[in-house]
Amino acid sequence: MAMEEYLGARRASCEAGGSLRRATTARDAPIGGRERRNMVAGIIVAGAIVLLLLAIVLIYNSLVRLRNRVDNSWKQIDVQLKRRYDLIPNLVEVVKDYMSYEKEVLENVTRARSQAMQATGPAEQGKAENMLTDALKSLFAVAENYPDLKANQNVMSLQEELTSTENKIAFARQLYNDTVMTYNNKIQTVPSNVVAGAFGFKEREYFEVPEEEKEAVKVDLR
Repeated sequence: MAMEEYLGARRASCEAGGSLRRATTARDAPIGGRERRNMVAGIIVAGAIVLLLLAIVLIYNSLVRLRNRVDNSWKQIDVQLKRRYDLIPNLVEVVKDYMSYEKEVLENVTRARSQAMQATGPAEQGKAENMLTDALKSLFAVAENYPDLKANQNVMSLQEELTSTENKIAFARQLYNDTVMTYNNKIQTVPSNVVAGAFGFKEREYFEVPEEEKEAVKVDLR
């Protein structure tokens, strides 16, 4: 009898333990499902953040490359402008002995050259270069009245160098303005404009000249 009671009690204890385990498993099942869902959501968010950062890096790098191209294009203009500035004093020195009565014309060229050399930025530089071009045109127009000056070999050599330099300036200006347009379009359009604003990318000025000045200075004294 005692044995039967013992076995009955043991059976009841096992059944109670099984019920407890089933209840615990039933409670744990929903928790495991939520954890998996949270993990998936976390992976998705992390992936989105990584893609966003990658896009920002790519856009930023493209803006830097374009900005560097603009700077390099301006340097090419600067090289040709300096070459022009170097030729002008030589030209003035040669022609002044022939044009002793044209002091004002020569002074205008020298003054315009000095102002152009002191100009800063494409917009200001463009205005100064226009003034210098006008002064040179006046000089060459007056020089037409001096036959001996036309025959001077030094003048002819300077003429060819100056004409070549003017053409190179025109080509460099076109390249610079095209590069600036590409860069400005980039920082104005979505989504790169957001990155440009956040990192301080600014629009660049064009190096412009009036329509009548776009043709190189005619330097023909022959």
